[in-house]
Amino acid sequence: MEVASSQNGSSIMWFFRDKGFDDKSINEMFRKCKRLQGVQKERASENWAYLKSIGIQERKLPSVVSRCPKILTLGLNEKLVPMVECLATLGTKRHEVASAIARFPHIISHSVEEKLCPLLAFFQALGVPEKQLGKMILLNPRLISYSIESKLTEIVDFLATLGLTREGMIGKVLSKYPFIMGYSVDKRLRPTSEFLKSVGLSETDLQTLAMNFPEVLCRDVRKILRPNFAYLERCGFGDREKAALVAGYPPILIKSIKNSLEPRIRFLVEVMGRQIEEVANYPDFFRHGLKKRLELRHRLLKEKDVTCSLSEMLDCNHKKFLLKFGLFKGFA
Repeated sequence: MEVASSQNGSSIMWFFRDKGFDDKSINEMFRKCKRLQGVQKERASENWAYLKSIGIQERKLPSVVSRCPKILTLGLNEKLVPMVECLATLGTKRHEVASAIARFPHIISHSVEEKLCPLLAFFQALGVPEKQLGKMILLNPRLISYSIESKLTEIVDFLATLGLTREGMIGKVLSKYPFIMGYSVDKRLRPTSEFLKSVGLSETDLQTLAMNFPEVLCRDVRKILRPNFAYLERCGFGDREKAALVAGYPPILIKSIKNSLEPRIRFLVEVMGRQIEEVANYPDFFRHGLKKRLELRHRLLKEKDVTCSLSEMLDCNHKKFLLKFGLFKGFA
């Protein structure tokens, strides 16, 4: 579609060119937002300057505007300022609002009264603490674009089917991982929960997973969870051990096999000389850093010829570890 050749169109064209946009980008913005053809250059300049003034870096502004050209057409004091000021009351740091807008510019094109206020009320009703409301929205600003009736309520209903029915439980899940609300129940969340049940997780296990590691529910079964589970099988874990590993440390299903699981298993067997079954009794083994914790503590214990279980070795901070095994003098 060609850019309008009216006086306003010509004026705004020069505005965009002055800001470094090429004709292809300009035409694409006009295609996205018909109102651009009638916008005054002064309004566009004023809005651009305002976005810069709230902390959006100049180099990021072209990307922000090209993704949501409507921003330049909105009334500054009628739309932009009220939304930014409302968002600012939710944030704890000045840069958080600018960062949220840069990631999802459409957030400031929505109405405070029609979208933001109902959204905040919806989350409060689910028991999300007031201090968490702002963090949720600024972390995942796309939330404001979701329909409460057709999208968010469906997510809440799904979480309730997992047994998260006690007051505040669902709110805790949503505030811990706001991105869960962007996934489809039928295409992602339900298939993942069914897979987890099929590998031996109980209803209680699934509830614990949702409360503590909701991101696991959001991963693709075929591309991520199943290959990781198959890797555990190849390592020689039995069915009960695999279920214990997943229930004990659910992120084991989403960690990189090459960069996380394999190196730890290799270190456990080849360097520590332990049986692979030991980690089934202590799944948190996979949570600990290889260099900073596993290798260091193993070396210190080996130097002292100390034998202990994985949980005794790892389930404490470093000061307690040194005290427990009398290693302060040697470590110093």
